[in-house]
Amino acid sequence: MALLAIICLAVLIAMAPVAIAIGDFSRARHVVYGVCLAASFALLVVALTALLGSSGAPSVATLPLGLPWLGAHFRLDALSAFFLAVVNLGGAAASLFAIGYGRQERAPWRVLPFYPAFLAGMSLVVLADDAFTFLVSWEFMSLSSWALVMAHHRESDNAHAGYVYLVMASFGTLALLLAFGMLAGPDGGYAFADIRAGHPSAGLAALVLVLALIGAGSKAGLVPLHVWLPLAHPAAPSHVSALMSGVMTKVAVYGFVRIVFDLLGPPEWWWSMVVLVLGGATAVMGVLYALMQHDLKRLLAYHTVENIGIIFIGLGLALAFKAYGMEFAAALALTAGLLHVFNHSIFKSLLFFGAGAVLNATGERDMEHLGGLIHRMPQTAFVFLVGCAAISALPPLNGFVSEWLTFQAILLSPQLPSWGLKFLVPAVGALLALSAALAAACFVKAYGVTFLGRPRTPAAERAQEVDQFSLSAMYVFAALCLIAGIVPGFFIDALAPVAQSLVGNSMPFQAGVEWLSIVPIAEGRSSYNGLLVFLFIASSGMLAAFAIHRLASDKLRRGPAWDCGYPDASPAMQYTADSFAQPIRRGFGTIVFAAREQVEIPPPGDLRPARLTAELRDLVWDWLYAPVAGGVSFAADRLNRLQFLTIRQFLSLVFAALVILLLVLAIWP
Repeated sequence: MALLAIICLAVLIAMAPVAIAIGDFSRARHVVYGVCLAASFALLVVALTALLGSSGAPSVATLPLGLPWLGAHFRLDALSAFFLAVVNLGGAAASLFAIGYGRQERAPWRVLPFYPAFLAGMSLVVLADDAFTFLVSWEFMSLSSWALVMAHHRESDNAHAGYVYLVMASFGTLALLLAFGMLAGPDGGYAFADIRAGHPSAGLAALVLVLALIGAGSKAGLVPLHVWLPLAHPAAPSHVSALMSGVMTKVAVYGFVRIVFDLLGPPEWWWSMVVLVLGGATAVMGVLYALMQHDLKRLLAYHTVENIGIIFIGLGLALAFKAYGMEFAAALALTAGLLHVFNHSIFKSLLFFGAGAVLNATGERDMEHLGGLIHRMPQTAFVFLVGCAAISALPPLNGFVSEWLTFQAILLSPQLPSWGLKFLVPAVGALLALSAALAAACFVKAYGVTFLGRPRTPAAERAQEVDQFSLSAMYVFAALCLIAGIVPGFFIDALAPVAQSLVGNSMPFQAGVEWLSIVPIAEGRSSYNGLLVFLFIASSGMLAAFAIHRLASDKLRRGPAWDCGYPDASPAMQYTADSFAQPIRRGFGTIVFAAREQVEIPPPGDLRPARLTAELRDLVWDWLYAPVAGGVSFAADRLNRLQFLTIRQFLSLVFAALVILLLVLAIWP
């Protein structure tokens, strides 16, 4: 059934150019996105059926494709079923959103053919059961998403974003190719079943771990491999940005989990230290970079980096507990990480939908050119507020639950026998707490500057609410943020087969706990009831509203709002995104961003305005990627001279190479 739905998407890839050639873009848009919606929904049903009603035996299929002696193997087990559900829930919502959003698409012929290819590629990755099929699907996913990033290639910086993305995607694929080659060994057992049966040495396993971190981490956005993400995600159309940020990065997480937890065998304790350090650094660096952004989509892209760090913190903890045989604690940490995979796919897609709605209504992504949209786009403002609260880990929404479970796993770290982990895990917990606090500050800025206050430009003043298709997709995900937050036990129980298959244990059954509470460890130690928190917040809010409107004085008195001493009510006097981030920039800027501030104050009598200029740098790019790019350019310039050699010089060069190779073979023991 799953493969049939993917075949439908493949047929759509071939049919989309035909529909576009006819010239009826409106009909082509409805057909392409409608079929994608139906196919994604069918795949979602298949995935949920396999995850919730599975008897434990995975479904397998082999097609006569790929390598002649291998074929193309596909497998639907608990892990792939969970990620297939994440992929196609996001795909269905993005397709629904795109039916309305696509009306404003300026280059539909550059988007429609590649959109179903992107969805099919992501689904094939999580279903693949051999290295060849996995890598081909991975590259298919990367190339189709690159084509979507380049849809608006004539806009400023989009071509550069596509170039950086293609280079990083190729680098990540190369790392995964080497990892699978080492796992397959000299016998070339590329099927995952053969790889599981092998037992790599400790050194080889460590090298595969590093390659998996590079290959999957570059696609997920781990620091310092994140540089493509804040460039590519804003460049793509907004529904594609939602898929790349909310879904494709989770496919990369799947690749890491499949290799390290499933194919690589029992972990060593120190593996977790590498993953935890990278996860903690990624979480803090991502949110700090997000706080400095004015571009709404770029801010959301950097927050994907932060949440990928949170997910890898959970995975690192699971590796540590699994290495020491603490299966229950490993199940808790793994469930926390995977639950955050689901939660992030929901609220980040919702936020990108909201950013796309704002972009459609105003033509602006710069928050400094927005403001006051809550009066002109009240429904978008409401659902965007739900997404902001969810990503800020505020109860009773879903973002709080997975981060709270991660903290519960961190509190079990004193039971670990390794002193290195006893010191490292609390430090990572502090980084997680810092990132959560900064995330809340960041989305106060994002929501306040974008939706509150007065319009800063005529475009914001003329904005109108978006279409019903776009609003429907946003409302569905806003409702999921609330449902997953108030009854998280059902979602935790759904992950039990995944944890059982990967770490040998699962969290206690949560749906049977009284009042729909969740008890991750023991009732006397920790518990959380999202339903009661929601009822308390709702009842308190209604009681306060009743008291204000019914019990307060009915005399109406109007007066000027507090204006900080400025009588001018101009939008120019409002708090800006830059001024909001200034205290944090001054606190962290010199270390993280090498920030420089230049103040120009004219002398008395001079009518020129005062200016404050802030310059930020991406130190990862300056210290790692810029030298590499410079070295490649230098080497290319030198090697370019080889094009102008004569025939005699070419023959001499070939002869010298043959002599050197023969000498190497003769000396080689």
